Amino acid sequence: MKSVKELSTESKIQDKLKKHPICLELVKYLFADEELQEMQEYANNVSIRRLGYNDHGPVHMRQVVGNAIKMLNILHECCIPTSLEQEEMGSFEDSMCAVILAGLMHDLGMAIGRQGHEEMSALLAQPIIDRALKHILPDDLHRRVIIKSMATEAIIGHMSSRKIHSIEAGIILIADGCDMTKGRARIPMSINTIPRIGDIHKYSANAINRISIKTGERKPIKIDIEMSGDVGFFQIEEVLLEKINASPAKKYVELYAGVSGQDKKCYL
Repeated sequence: MKSVKELSTESKIQDKLKKHPICLELVKYLFADEELQEMQEYANNVSIRRLGYNDHGPVHMRQVVGNAIKMLNILHECCIPTSLEQEEMGSFEDSMCAVILAGLMHDLGMAIGRQGHEEMSALLAQPIIDRALKHILPDDLHRRVIIKSMATEAIIGHMSSRKIHSIEAGIILIADGCDMTKGRARIPMSINTIPRIGDIHKYSANAINRISIKTGERKPIKIDIEMSGDVGFFQIEEVLLEKINASPAKKYVELYAGVSGQDKKCYL
């Protein structure tokens, strides 16, 4: 059974897609896909209980989709085309479908292990991407091939360890980095009490109170982060900033972060 957080996030995603009927149909199909749900939940079990990492399951993957939709919509409102639009190979809605698919499947490979999980995610995602695209675009092989290719690039590129070239994949890279609030560290903090290598990721994420993604003042997208303690700067500088620096969408992003009650630092 899905958690309250999952259902709430799904509702917010669907609200954001009311103007894009094909994308809305896609998320409805994926949210109802029992195999995808089982794969997300098992990936989370391995991530938290076996490996001691933060949440990499259904809530996280939905949060990444929500973040990516926000950023793509802001770029669209600012008349900044996606890579598919620039190349005249697809529409804005095609780009949105690609980031939805990538966001909901980018961490499936955690079911196998951390090392190389992005490649494993892409492998596990292929049959689900195929059947989802056949559901929404049954008579358009051309669009299915392009959207699948874009989604696969975004999945493989979400760790910033591989060079990516599209705005869409770059948005997923940043959207993934933006899911780092304390809720993501709650379960691993409670069940993994023995000190171990990598704990800094849990403690730093636990210091992140709030992340907002909105229209910027100097650049199209503004990411604003509020923290409860200085340890949160590790998460920003070693995780999020690294992902933004590797993203083709970096030039569209401004980034601010700081401890509550103190002046925020401008990174970008």
